Amino acid sequence: MFVDALAKLAKRNPEHVFATLNGTDLSAAQLHQAASAFAAHVTEMGLKPGDRAAVMMNNSLEAICVVFGLAMAGIAWVPVNPRLVGQSLSYQLEHSEPQLVICDEAFQHAVKAPKLITHGTEGRLADILGTPSSTYDASARSGDDLFAIMYTSGTTGPPKGVMITHRMMAFAGQGVRQATGARAGDVMFMWEPLYHIGGAQMLVLGLLVPVRLALTPRFSASRFWDEVKAAGATHIHYLGGILQMLLKQPPRADDQAHGVRVAWGGGCPKETWLQFEERFAVPIRECYGMSEASSLTSANVAGVVGSVGQPMEWLDVTIAGPDEAGRGEILVRQRVPGALFSGYFRNADATAKTLRSGTLHTGDLGSLDADGNLYFHGRLNDSIRVKGELVSAWEVESVATTHPDVEECAAVGADADVGEQEIVLFVKLAQGSKLTVETLADWLSPRLAEHQRPARCHVVEDFPRTPSQRIIKGELTS
Repeated sequence: MFVDALAKLAKRNPEHVFATLNGTDLSAAQLHQAASAFAAHVTEMGLKPGDRAAVMMNNSLEAICVVFGLAMAGIAWVPVNPRLVGQSLSYQLEHSEPQLVICDEAFQHAVKAPKLITHGTEGRLADILGTPSSTYDASARSGDDLFAIMYTSGTTGPPKGVMITHRMMAFAGQGVRQATGARAGDVMFMWEPLYHIGGAQMLVLGLLVPVRLALTPRFSASRFWDEVKAAGATHIHYLGGILQMLLKQPPRADDQAHGVRVAWGGGCPKETWLQFEERFAVPIRECYGMSEASSLTSANVAGVVGSVGQPMEWLDVTIAGPDEAGRGEILVRQRVPGALFSGYFRNADATAKTLRSGTLHTGDLGSLDADGNLYFHGRLNDSIRVKGELVSAWEVESVATTHPDVEECAAVGADADVGEQEIVLFVKLAQGSKLTVETLADWLSPRLAEHQRPARCHVVEDFPRTPSQRIIKGELTS
């Protein structure tokens, strides 16, 4: 159990800096004491193992203490994006029905809860975490206990609450360790929010290997490398179009003057991969995964450009009904019990659709080579049927982002006047670019097959995004 590992770390190396934010350190001993105090407090409030607590906080050292405190007490953590408002926020809170909400003071006006703890200048959280407390007895926790309900940041439709056990989070931490090659003394630069599994899994990594988590309040492409250097980071994490954003920043003389040893994550096209490694002198370790399968399903530690690597030892990957090119839906099965989720919270229909006879149907298109390396080709439901041909939006986007003036883009399908659909490409230009949609269309023409070419292009200032910086295509309109 990873909560046991925290107690052992605090006893073995109490002064070890577990995490840092804005120049403030959180030691292993401080974390264990504060988490114990919080676990004791919520127990005194009447919460019992199996209850749920929604946490609506920006990244902070206090948020880390809260997560571990809930885990100790056996309370299921329901992380909520604090930027949610209106119906999106109401849905998650009403669907999860938490017995307790913990939030930053700035968000308390948006929350209605039977029990509320706030964090800020007037909030009670600091007093609770600072209460002297003996070590909380978490021995009753088991790997099958529900650790969290994480609502997927889907690009379409209402989010689904992935039920994640303590055992799954342990697998997630082990997966990150394998993917990153983390070792004692490494510094992991963390821009990703804790309310996303990409951030949450790092908390477990910090118990497996004595690394330091260098938190930053938010991702910034323009400040990224300065923040990385200031943190002394050895590892950086990426998702979606983040590497492309970094490549679109103006070249600097000190682009390679850093201590980063590994860039790891998901969503790096082959062309971006080679450009990034050449410019910044950082090797790419591309991964593939989802919350439903303990976060990381595969990792490319061998450096096979374009591949998302080979499965974790506790998972098995196959391709369903491959076509002539070897492409089909990626299916995931567990080799070790507990590596896959048991279902979506209060959503039997979605569970039955995704988890069939113990097999996770990912909805992703992939292929395997002769050596067992997995390749990701986009979402099955992110395909556009043009004149009888299925076009992967991911493939169109991968080509368009290689244009030096395109920072990010998103291809979507729209009803065509003739035929089934046509491709509409939304583009965010690099800063200062004067690129026109007509010039971009001419540039794309020889690089895409006729049925892959966008019928229309639109320039946008920015994109609606999920917490992991993925573009929410359902909100794009032409």
